[in-house]
Amino acid sequence: MLEARLLERIERKKAQLDALRPLPVAVVNRLRELILVEWIYNSNAIEGSTLTLQETRLILETGLTIGGKTLREHFEVTNHRDAIQYVEQLAVRNEAMTPFHVRQIHKIGLSQVDDASAGNYRSTQVRIAGAEHFPPEAWEVPARMTAWGEWLIQSGQSTHPVVLAALAHHRLVEIHPFVDGNGRTARLVMNLQLMQHGYPPTVILRTDRQSYYRVLSLADDGIEKSLINFIGKAVERSLTLYLEACIEQTAKPKKDDVWISLAEAAQEIPYSQEYLSLLARMGRIEAVKRGRNWFTTRKAIESYMKTLGSKLT
Repeated sequence: MLEARLLERIERKKAQLDALRPLPVAVVNRLRELILVEWIYNSNAIEGSTLTLQETRLILETGLTIGGKTLREHFEVTNHRDAIQYVEQLAVRNEAMTPFHVRQIHKIGLSQVDDASAGNYRSTQVRIAGAEHFPPEAWEVPARMTAWGEWLIQSGQSTHPVVLAALAHHRLVEIHPFVDGNGRTARLVMNLQLMQHGYPPTVILRTDRQSYYRVLSLADDGIEKSLINFIGKAVERSLTLYLEACIEQTAKPKKDDVWISLAEAAQEIPYSQEYLSLLARMGRIEAVKRGRNWFTTRKAIESYMKTLGSKLT
């Protein structure tokens, strides 16, 4: 269900990254620090945290409290860090994900925020604000989570890791097993699936919040392709970040390999900036999102244009 061009790029970049292993320790540590802050900030911001990226970094590095911010927001930062460490340990041990692990991740995430609910399935019915989907009744949750765990094991044998991670994320959110913290927990579970298959951690950006909720809503209606490709593009972004950090740059990059804005790219080809943006969002051209803006390369556009008229169109 991954868009063919996007799948090809993910596979190629994953193979490039694997060929570079073992990665330099200094580079890995630097990337981990960078992604840790990005991961925690964006995941919490999606759920409504008002902490900035710099404030999140300050809490992680110094343990200081930020004036005007709630104690809950501070715990959400440190708890998320601890939950990531737990996920990293599971990835190293390559343990099969089970509902028990999901509950442990949730317990760590809600420690000192809501100790009564932390790690415990909800006992009441809930509604998701702004969503038409109605989660199952509370009494159904334990059985649904058991079925989720069985599905995950069965599907892991035949499903592409990126597709599996996206579907595991959605099906967990769909069950909504906890009173609070379902989104953060699901994104941690998603990354555990990816990391167990050798992919770097993937961050869903705060700036993509509306698109993220939209593709989740489509998945609720059985249209899973949009979510899978949304997650796929996030995975590609992480692969690109790792490759750029790990590949030695001994010479100035060629003009066709330099990242340029879509506005600049549109001046050189018979496509509008809006159309290029659509292609980027659909994963049909290689592009990275920096802040709110998409960037691509002349090589990426040329590669896309060569596929026109083929089965990939």
